[in-house]
Amino acid sequence: MDCKMDDLIELLSTNRINNTTTPLALRQATVKRDALAKFIYESLFNWLVEEINTSLKGDKKHARHTISIIDIYGFESFQKNSFPQLFINYADQKFQQHFVRHLCKLEQEKYDVDGIHWKNVESEDNQECLDLFEQKPMGLISILDEGSNSSKATDETFTDKIKQHLSSNSRFRCEKGTFRIHHCAGEVLYDASGLLEQNSDKLQFDIIQLLSSCKKPLNHLASDLVKQDQTTSQSVFVKFKDHLFKIIQQLDNSKQHFIRCIKPNTKQFPGNFENGIVWEQLKCSQVMDILQISRSRYPISFTHQEFATRFGCLLSDNLISMDSLSTSVAILQQHSVPTQTYQVGSTKLFFQGQVDVLENLRQEVLKGTHEVENGFLGSQLLPNSEEWKFGVVTLQSFVRGENARREFMVLKKHNQGIAPSLLDEHLATIVHLQSVVRGWLARKYFNHMQRWKESAIDSSRSRRRSYSKNSELKGSSQDNIQVLPQNVEELQKRVAKAESLLRERDLENTALREQVRQFEIRMSEYENKTKAVEEMWQSQMASLQVSLAAAKKTLSSGISDGQIGRPDGSASPNYYDSEDISGIPTPVQMTPLRSGHYRRENGILSNTVDYLAKEFEQRKQTFDSDAKAVISATPGRPPSSKQIEDYKSLKKKFEMWKKEYKHRLREAKTTLVNGESGGGGASASAGGDRRGRTWWGKLSKRGKERVV
Repeated sequence: MDCKMDDLIELLSTNRINNTTTPLALRQATVKRDALAKFIYESLFNWLVEEINTSLKGDKKHARHTISIIDIYGFESFQKNSFPQLFINYADQKFQQHFVRHLCKLEQEKYDVDGIHWKNVESEDNQECLDLFEQKPMGLISILDEGSNSSKATDETFTDKIKQHLSSNSRFRCEKGTFRIHHCAGEVLYDASGLLEQNSDKLQFDIIQLLSSCKKPLNHLASDLVKQDQTTSQSVFVKFKDHLFKIIQQLDNSKQHFIRCIKPNTKQFPGNFENGIVWEQLKCSQVMDILQISRSRYPISFTHQEFATRFGCLLSDNLISMDSLSTSVAILQQHSVPTQTYQVGSTKLFFQGQVDVLENLRQEVLKGTHEVENGFLGSQLLPNSEEWKFGVVTLQSFVRGENARREFMVLKKHNQGIAPSLLDEHLATIVHLQSVVRGWLARKYFNHMQRWKESAIDSSRSRRRSYSKNSELKGSSQDNIQVLPQNVEELQKRVAKAESLLRERDLENTALREQVRQFEIRMSEYENKTKAVEEMWQSQMASLQVSLAAAKKTLSSGISDGQIGRPDGSASPNYYDSEDISGIPTPVQMTPLRSGHYRRENGILSNTVDYLAKEFEQRKQTFDSDAKAVISATPGRPPSSKQIEDYKSLKKKFEMWKKEYKHRLREAKTTLVNGESGGGGASASAGGDRRGRTWWGKLSKRGKERVV
């Protein structure tokens, strides 16, 4: 249902009326649950049946004849019989009446109307039992429907009412809380409790709200219920009765066939027949009466006019002036049809048999008549067949000739303007193609002759040592004349081989060019990377060099008592933090310190800075030489895997040294700061104030000047 569990629990356990919620008893909750389940099942079942019928409907043109199969419930009697058994047994009574009426009563009424001799077979009528259900205004269905629509009705009032109004019927007996109905198949005891609630077809508003929140198709069913008027809806039993009546009406308008099912035993064992049970069912369903009627009935019938028209050809005399009844009787008497096998009615002839004999005689007469007709027509048509054949052939030849001429004229008109231009183009193309082929053949033959002459001259020169000059020329010319065809074939083979080798070399050259192009691309990328790394190293080396130079100038110029700066007390721009290397100004931008400041002579500090400067120069030279060794690749070739590994190793070593060197610079700076704060001198500013300032240009805690 795809609904919320809490909503469903509240729905099935409480009743909400005008925003007032009251808990339900177990029996009330069970009835409400059954009403919800019944509605969902019934709605989905009807939807499924409608979908199946729609898919089987097909085209209306081919649906003039249909076959409908109705499987009725069958009689039911259990230890406890309630609302479903009341439905089923009522439907069984209705179909039993239709079965008996169709096979017994209507059959015998047909014979009585036509006035033939017939011994009627009396069959049991269950109309009294059906009146118990259908009688108005106080039948069982009417009383049950009235009690379901009343809010004051109870099971006790319903029992009292049916006892009051239906006790006069011999097939009905009422007891406390129960009632008995004697059906054609036997007596059944029904429990009256819960019939009113089960017959009510109204759904409470809270159930409709819950279905509206469910998934398809339940929400559509709920929306359809909202559109309907729930107060005027029929009860379940009334709807069932209306549907049953429609089925009976459809059966009456159809040609019917019946299959009667018999229960062989009560234990549901295969191949086991209990005579008493089988006989009781045959007797109750009146199958024995129908068998008696079938043995003496007349299954074949014709109207007088139909019989005279169909079998009139069997009469030997011309009896056209006789009426249809006299003609039919004459046919039967002429062919000695036994009188006990048929009866003549006022409008029809009824047969138990012998009709197949008349049908065989009719087929023989018609066959002889067709043979006479064919012989007569053949005798008339044979002399003229040759003339007709000649005429047909002549007509066909004229028609074919006319069709051929028309097709030719159409093609001629269509190709009149296209054919000349196409012919000229084809001729020009052929001539051009021939000229190209001939030129190519001539050039090929000329090249072969040239190569042959060169080879002939070389061979003649080699023979001059052993022969005289005149005889050598004659022999050479004769040999050349004889060997000419062989040389041509050999030259052709050499040319073909050379062309194939040339194509292979072209393919190899193309592949090599592509490899060279790929190597050039990789080389350019590698050069760009190395240039970028070299520039980065140079910039970082320059920054470190500037840091050392600034430190040296600071030590040489002297350190004041707490303020180092210009005479006016402003901070000098070339004081900096050694940790921020990227922001250090270059030596060109730095202004010199005033010469009047004090310099602290400390050998330890000077040695530390000098050692760092020397180490920086040595490391710089080492990294420069290593970098040149790495990038010294042969031009035109891509970098090898070893060069790439050397490059990565050098970069890693440089990063480690740079990190270590910055750490050592910070330690030197800390040493310098501590030394100044411990025994520094004093320098008066322009106003005579003493402001605490560190040597790299930042204010102390007491200072309020702008940081440079």
